[in-house]
Amino acid sequence: MPDFFPFIPGTENGRAARQHASDASPLLGRFRAVPSAGVASSEARRQLGLLSVGGRGSVHVGYGALLVAAGLESDEDDDEDDESFRNNDNNNNTGVISNGNNGSKGVTGIWKTWRRFVRLSRRSVRDLWVAPRQTAVMRVVENWWSRWGVLVFLPAGLAVAWCAIPFPQYPLSPDSRAHHSPKPSPDSPSENHKVPGHGEARVQVNFWFFLLVYYGFYNLTALIWITKVFNLYSLNWWPSTLGFPVTVSLIAILSLTAPIPIYLVPAARFLTIHNTAWISWTFVIMAMPVAIAFCILMTHERHLGLRNSLSETQRIFTSSWWTGKTDTLSVTRDYNRRRGILGRGSHSFVPDAALQVTDQPRQALPAFMQRRRWLPASFVRFVWFCLALFVGLLAYLAGEAYAEIYLRTLPHNSFETIVYVYSWVVTVHLLDALTGWILGASEGERVGSYPLSWIFKLYFMLTYQTYVRALYARLRSPTQFIWLQGLSSGFLIVLTPLTMTQTYHRLLSMIGLTTQSYASYQKICTRNVFIRFLAENVSMLTFLGSILVLHFGANQDVYPYFAFDDPDELYDFELTFLAALITWACELAASFVLRGLIRYIFSVNANVEGRMDLAVWPELLPTSVAVMLHVLQSMLFSIIRLHFR
Repeated sequence: MPDFFPFIPGTENGRAARQHASDASPLLGRFRAVPSAGVASSEARRQLGLLSVGGRGSVHVGYGALLVAAGLESDEDDDEDDESFRNNDNNNNTGVISNGNNGSKGVTGIWKTWRRFVRLSRRSVRDLWVAPRQTAVMRVVENWWSRWGVLVFLPAGLAVAWCAIPFPQYPLSPDSRAHHSPKPSPDSPSENHKVPGHGEARVQVNFWFFLLVYYGFYNLTALIWITKVFNLYSLNWWPSTLGFPVTVSLIAILSLTAPIPIYLVPAARFLTIHNTAWISWTFVIMAMPVAIAFCILMTHERHLGLRNSLSETQRIFTSSWWTGKTDTLSVTRDYNRRRGILGRGSHSFVPDAALQVTDQPRQALPAFMQRRRWLPASFVRFVWFCLALFVGLLAYLAGEAYAEIYLRTLPHNSFETIVYVYSWVVTVHLLDALTGWILGASEGERVGSYPLSWIFKLYFMLTYQTYVRALYARLRSPTQFIWLQGLSSGFLIVLTPLTMTQTYHRLLSMIGLTTQSYASYQKICTRNVFIRFLAENVSMLTFLGSILVLHFGANQDVYPYFAFDDPDELYDFELTFLAALITWACELAASFVLRGLIRYIFSVNANVEGRMDLAVWPELLPTSVAVMLHVLQSMLFSIIRLHFR
């Protein structure tokens, strides 16, 4: 442990104690915690951003943030590994020199280098993705190129590589329309069949390849994302008797075996061509960890009593100390179960009687009524957490509905495109606001988790961006691109600084929409700018990469949405790709201008605040990559055309 807080033993009469006697150095028993002088330097204050003296309302205030800001987290494990590795190398070198064999020396050097590479790779995977550590994450996010590589290029590259995996393809049979869906009735609206905007199936694909490779990786990403969200919530959703590997393996096997009977039954095979059916089954798989965690809490009766027994100090403030019972709540619960009703006899009150202390229980409600009147705060918090997950899944279903309506009613003029896009923007922001209210950003609120609010803000921002990107492939003229990007960048540059002012915060406080201090509110707004920057870049990079690999790659017929080869269509690959590149450049310029305005007006650096978030809560890094990959995969999955052989 580094000497970050030097403790000064002794009494308050000592010279050193009087020197540091202030609110900034609290007395901890017989010791006083004295912050290091280096943290108060101007350079450190500049690196801290809102953690400096002027940002006392920031959510980062705490020892963990100061440790990360000063770069003083313990690296004892790494040092021990390095020292052990060096000792082994020295022993190997000694043996090689004693032999005097040049060939053995060269082989040993190669083996030593390979061992070091494997050890460092294994440690990097562990410290960044499995059990993230603050120092490892801070080293990655400190430089812009490594931060872009992990948070932008990595999820975008994985999503593009996933959709570029070549499918085994077969020609469509002449009666393929009969296999597409059940035969419609004469008066059914399906008689007037209209090709959807994302295209009809052009080839047959291999069901087993799709299930085991394509869909299997999609489900695996969804399980990783939901597990990482539970890690941020600090709760293991799997049963301790089975463990995580066994539980995840069982759910993965179930996710792949359940669709097989539907495919093998001819009468139900038509369900397999609908993307919504596959995505809905993935949502069921994602809901299983939530259901398992809920069942575990109910089984252990966490909704009825305390998780741990009361300590001796806590019992002083309860009747258990005076009655000799070990745990007031649990004993009362068991007592109520045995007797059913407490204190059946009624006693009249005598005002002139002497004060007496007795062990006679007072009259109470029946046990089943008493148990319903009290729920632990941890259980209520978990219910709120489940509700936030439900709203998040609802946002994606709403996005699917918006995209389906837009694509089935093509073509659109500029006004209709703006209405569709901004109605989707309003819907996402409303759901985002509801989830933000549920999660909160400070302790004492419904969930009260700043890291969870960070991840769900990224989820909603990326969900909004991915569907807007998908609509770019169906814009017919540069005018539509100009209108959309002009409105988006204009609103971003003008409205964001206005919403960060003290006047706007005071207005929100007056109408009861926020209870945060201005510094905390400013921190949240700055965080949102950083998250929007990530969502814009990773979604646009994925869109451009997917256009290239799907238009020119082997899966062009599996993704007819990006084929652009129908002579009756008004859409063009060159227009879409070049307009998307120009749009991305405009977004980068708008982001640069916005961050400059925020830094000039409010003296806040959005990049510093984003890096600080990722370093203070290292679990945010793998969770962010998982949620990005899942949302990007969902966008690509929604436009694939399935027709199994």
